[in-house]
Amino acid sequence: MTRWRWMLLLLPLLLAACDTPKDTPVALGYSPAPPEGSRPTITLGVHPLHNPAKLFALFGPIIEDLDQAIPEIRIRLEASRDYADFENKLKNRQLELALPNPYQTLTAIQYGYSIFAKVRGDDDFRGIFVVRKDDKKLKRIEDLRGKTISYPSPTATAGGLMQHLHIQEHGVNVLQEVDNRYVGSQESAIMHVALGMSDVGSTWPPPWRNFQKDHPDLASQLEVRWETPSLPNNGLIARDDMSPALVERIRSHLVALSDTPHGQALLAHAELQGFDAADTQTYQPVREFLERYQAQLGAWPE
Repeated sequence: MTRWRWMLLLLPLLLAACDTPKDTPVALGYSPAPPEGSRPTITLGVHPLHNPAKLFALFGPIIEDLDQAIPEIRIRLEASRDYADFENKLKNRQLELALPNPYQTLTAIQYGYSIFAKVRGDDDFRGIFVVRKDDKKLKRIEDLRGKTISYPSPTATAGGLMQHLHIQEHGVNVLQEVDNRYVGSQESAIMHVALGMSDVGSTWPPPWRNFQKDHPDLASQLEVRWETPSLPNNGLIARDDMSPALVERIRSHLVALSDTPHGQALLAHAELQGFDAADTQTYQPVREFLERYQAQLGAWPE
């Protein structure tokens, strides 16, 4: 009797399934681990340049192209909730590959990662200060005394560290004379200014361009008033247990993207100029910047 009772309970569900039209869309999901016996998965984590949905939309096609170019492995793109989440993944060696900011690129070396490439376009890697157009009191960096600045994170290089040092070197004690607020993302740092929650938003050019596209009405009320000098752009790093031959194939494919129309289209979609080969020496200007930061402000941020 028990078996028949269960069959009667399941009967409506079976009939409903039979009545489902054949062309009904099927929702697909992604398992946190690949099926047993499939090709090994290599995870590439990107620091919080954008919210996760936008990050997958922009970088997904490049990762898919790379995945197809190296059929022995499966490359999976991974987003992080915020900078702290991403940095913990590096510290705990959860990512085989990563695209961190320059500060994170150098600090990841102590966790067993090596630098093998970088994002092209160093001129674009500079800090900017976004303010309201109607705020006429902020004419010079010195006018930031007593003002509120919103940042993505204490360790955002072009969204925080570069601005900290720029303010400090203009005679303002950024740690004592400025109200520094860390709001979790580049977009939030700008949005706080648009909504009147901060006097200044600390960010860098790509998020500002995205904000102008995504929120044109709010962006029209804002402007970039100051900017910092530039540094080497975001890096690409590999965990030390990765095969050197595999890392070289990944580097070669990414660097060559800018050589073909297909690759150029992928880069344009991701809002990237391209990739260049790189190593630790490439980031010597960042190391020198951090030494200046430490000398001026006492310690690197945690």
